[in-house]
Amino acid sequence: MIELTYSGSFETVLTSEKKTALQEIHTNLYNKEGRGSEFLGWLDWPGNMQPEFLEHIQQTAATIQKKADVLVVIGIGGSYLGAKAALTALSPYFGKGAANTEVLFAGHQVSGEYLKQLLAYLDGKEVMVNVISKSGKTTEPALAFRFLKKYMEARYGEEAAERIIVTTDAEKGALVNLAVENGYGRFVVPEDVGGRYSVFTAVGLLPIAAAGFSIEQLMAGAKDAEKAYREFDPETNPAIRYAAARHHLYTEGYTTEVMAVFEPKLTFIQEWWKQLFGESEGKEGKGIFPASVSFTTDLHSMGQYIQDGTRNLFESFLLIKESREDLTVFEAENDGDELNYLAGITLQEFNHIAYKGTSAAHLEGGVPQLSLTFERVDEFHLGHLFYFYMISCAYSAYLLDINPFDQPGVEDYKNNIFKLLKKPGY
Repeated sequence: MIELTYSGSFETVLTSEKKTALQEIHTNLYNKEGRGSEFLGWLDWPGNMQPEFLEHIQQTAATIQKKADVLVVIGIGGSYLGAKAALTALSPYFGKGAANTEVLFAGHQVSGEYLKQLLAYLDGKEVMVNVISKSGKTTEPALAFRFLKKYMEARYGEEAAERIIVTTDAEKGALVNLAVENGYGRFVVPEDVGGRYSVFTAVGLLPIAAAGFSIEQLMAGAKDAEKAYREFDPETNPAIRYAAARHHLYTEGYTTEVMAVFEPKLTFIQEWWKQLFGESEGKEGKGIFPASVSFTTDLHSMGQYIQDGTRNLFESFLLIKESREDLTVFEAENDGDELNYLAGITLQEFNHIAYKGTSAAHLEGGVPQLSLTFERVDEFHLGHLFYFYMISCAYSAYLLDINPFDQPGVEDYKNNIFKLLKKPGY
């Protein structure tokens, strides 16, 4: 279970009125009622997942590993961030990861330079493509797929169809039609699971498995979290307590949450978290703005603002107890850098001390804090962490009396772009 601490008093947070509201949210969640309840498929997805589904994912991943040096995953937002977060956290900083197949991403932005260089990089390597889009018409991934489809067909001819896998709606959409026409392999984005909650579906699991990581352990961690946070007990359930503390701080005028990590591997967990909370809560003139920093790096830049800037933000530290690899500071014969006083401590221990020092300084500067600690970065604990944030986000958004599972504002910028591009119908 995630360990949660709060710089304030939970007695102040968990008023009788707040507990009543949380109880109502809990009841509606697990009865699958309330606003957006048609998108609660993720809630019991880990516990209800059939072994045959995981086996199908693993078989497909094995085929990818056998046939491809590179898997290009095409998607944007929730269609890529979960997988990217997991792969960044689990992979080594340098060299190849758990499998020989390299997983690269496309369609998560519009950069001609990026896409042209990607296509050039693929030459001389065996390639497969997994395009992920519920509608099949989301502009950025659709553009990338147009180029990659042409590349694959020019290079592989009829065999290209065996090297393209689509993850999309079960029955409708442009990708469904294309998959049927061309005989592409196909996985389904569940109708009742939105993109930012989809990391445990084929959307996230196939790229993670293709990279050689254990999706069984990932789902075991998610299932563990589903069970751990199912019980309604605001006194012990950290998912409920995190949501309640966030809401309390928001009502006190702290409208920005800065997630801080001390391990750079977690930076895409932060990006995934920002979409999850930003897109779920930012509606109807409400919501906490999710921001992120990576310490100690950003203590030399954003640290000044956090320490002394406008007091409208609070900090949530995401901490790891154990490091998979570490170094111990040694004593130098000539202490020219004056670091011999650190001899004997590990760099992970240094980061723990840096956290304590940073926390104390920022508290003195008037920054409220939450700290979330998990055991280590592996598949099991990442699965648990993903689920923890998803269930917390549902509570947090419902405390604002908004639908956590839609994103109506996202359409506004799209409509303007389509008008400027003179798209038919706009």
